[in-house]
Parts: sequence; structure tokens; C-alpha cells
Amino acid sequence: MKQIWKELYQVAKAVQNPRDISERISAGGVAAAIESASGKIYTGVCVDTSSSLGICAERNAMFNMITNGENEIKRVLAIMPNGKTGAPCGACREFMAQLMIGRYHEVEIMLDIENEKIVTLDELTPEWWL
Repeated sequence: MKQIWKELYQVAKAVQNPRDISERISAGGVAAAIESASGKIYTGVCVDTSSSLGICAERNAMFNMITNGENEIKRVLAIMPNGKTGAPCGACREFMAQLMIGRYHEVEIMLDIENEKIVTLDELTPEWWL
């Protein structure tokens, strides 16, 4: 396994910090790290609300990347509440596919770091609608 996956895991784990923000908002149940095409790493945590106005960790990390002037994703890693890695949800996959039109098959996603299972976005999202 490439060292970058270990680094992505470590930086995502460092920001995870599950916590309650208020009576109706929690954050950090899931954390994500995105490696951009430039090699820079961006992180994000999920923000869950009682009225579904929250955001997934992966999209939060992508928004962080976009805010910092980049728009190409190379690798994605998400850490679930149990410390294991897992797949992005459908909304995050859709956002990545729309961001990387024509090249979303290049985006690598860590599904299972313990077993070194890496897939591409097109394997998770076959026959994307656009």
C-alpha cells in the first residue's frame, strides 16, 4: 500500500474528534481526507443536524479543497465512527463525479485500509447518468 493512504488516514483521524456542538448538532462522527491533483491534502468532518442541514465529511473536505482554489481529486479516504474506512455515500459520489466529469474513473477511494482494498469512483458508481 502506498504511504499516501497511511498519511490520509492519519490526518483524517487527527480531525475526527466526535463531539456535540449543540443540542441539535454533532460533528466528527465521520472524518475524511482528500488528496488533490496537486498532492495537497484537505480534511473535513461530518456535521449532523436534527433537520438534515448537515454535510458529509467527504463533501466538507471537497468544499475545503475548492475554497482553497483546487478542483481535482486524486484520492479519497473516509473514517467511520468505528475507526474503519468506508465508501462515500451516494451524494458524495455524485458530487465527485460531477466535479471530475470525464475523469471520475481516475479518483481512487480507500474502502478497507486493513485489507488494502482500493477502488475507483467508477467502480462504485457504474454507468453514471451524465
